[in-house]
Amino acid sequence: MSGVLRLACIDTEAPPLFLKSPDGIVREGYEPDVARVLAAQMGRELQWAIMPWSQMLPAVQRHEVDAVLCGQGIIASREEQVDFTRPYGVFHEGVLVRSGSGITSPADLVGRKVAAIADSANMALLLSFEGAIPVPFGGDSDDVFAEMLGALDAGEVDAVVDDDVVFVPLDDDPRYEQAFTVKTGNRWGIGVAKDRPELLAEIDSALAAVIANGQLAQVWHTWLPSLEFPLGDNHP
Repeated sequence: MSGVLRLACIDTEAPPLFLKSPDGIVREGYEPDVARVLAAQMGRELQWAIMPWSQMLPAVQRHEVDAVLCGQGIIASREEQVDFTRPYGVFHEGVLVRSGSGITSPADLVGRKVAAIADSANMALLLSFEGAIPVPFGGDSDDVFAEMLGALDAGEVDAVVDDDVVFVPLDDDPRYEQAFTVKTGNRWGIGVAKDRPELLAEIDSALAAVIANGQLAQVWHTWLPSLEFPLGDNHP
């Protein structure tokens, strides 16, 4: 091994992206498996640094971790803070509501309280829904997704905006229904400090390699079998 690859992420139950860690060390899910094949390609030992959502990018900037691989849509506000690799996933966004709410379109959100993670691509989409009342979540939360679902269950918000992939495990839950999906095609990447271009190039090169050799596609189909693999020869 040439060293350690230390990555930041939150710890919550959000399958198939990731499952809650049993010990703060071992992680399972799509993103953890992406990290595993990347670390192996780089010849590095993988380590996770679990922290609240709002602390991940600052930790990258302070070099407390090497990068963040945790639900980071490549959006302008984040690109101002860190540099990103090529995408390891492309996802659309969905709106989750309580079953029987009658919400089926953005027009039905007028005057309704809608949750999304603060300063995220999901929040950017939410702000485009004219008349909806944004309710930002995140900050120092250790489990922001669970908190948003809890607020939806309690009637504190009327809907939750997040990437469609995180709602997959809720498809058979009678409490919820997905009101609608917006085909945003959000590209998710790995964020690295702007003053570490050599590390960015190393991670990006490893990602290109595991896309080319089919390892990333294998990980994708293991965890996301219902979604078309969006990368490789036939995709940008």
